[in-house]
Amino acid sequence: MPTGPLVVEQIIKRSRFITVLEPVQSAAEARALQARLRAEHPDASHHCLAFNAGPPGSTRDIGCSDDGEPAGSAGKPMLNVVLGADVGQFAVVVVRYFGGTKLGVGGLVRAYGGCVKDVLAQLETKPFVPHMTLQLQCDYPDLSLVEHLLSQHHGHIVEQHYGQQIELQLSLPQAQQQAFCAALADGSRGRLLPTLMTD
Repeated sequence: MPTGPLVVEQIIKRSRFITVLEPVQSAAEARALQARLRAEHPDASHHCLAFNAGPPGSTRDIGCSDDGEPAGSAGKPMLNVVLGADVGQFAVVVVRYFGGTKLGVGGLVRAYGGCVKDVLAQLETKPFVPHMTLQLQCDYPDLSLVEHLLSQHHGHIVEQHYGQQIELQLSLPQAQQQAFCAALADGSRGRLLPTLMTD
């Protein structure tokens, strides 16, 4: 998976293409990246997306969007490059500012696919680590314990909802799951027992 975010910018036939690659672990995170870039570049013509949120070579959690470009001219060629890379858990958004020269469908396919190839050529990666997603309900005073143990076990909070209790969605490396759950049960005297989320 990528070690961190990467941005590559280029001009193709007067259009400005900004390619942003970031690590993601779900389709929701990939679409959130697209939405964030849409907000950051409101004057851009298109914000095209392709992602593989799963392990390298997997097609279980993939997707793409042409975002207004002719069908199949942006998202699909981007996704083909994404799936051809020996990397997983990342999304790439190509932000295009139209420069006045139409590229045609073939030109768009080459431009968008080429942008993803260019950013991947500069990408630093680290080994893929399978993660587990857990659900947990806790009381407000328990949150600091949960956060402390998550940091010790290389995990993080994916989602949190506040009501009478806090509902948490947690992600942590598969190899750390048992140790985390044991430490959480121990630290809470058996009150906090996360459940495994399945698709």
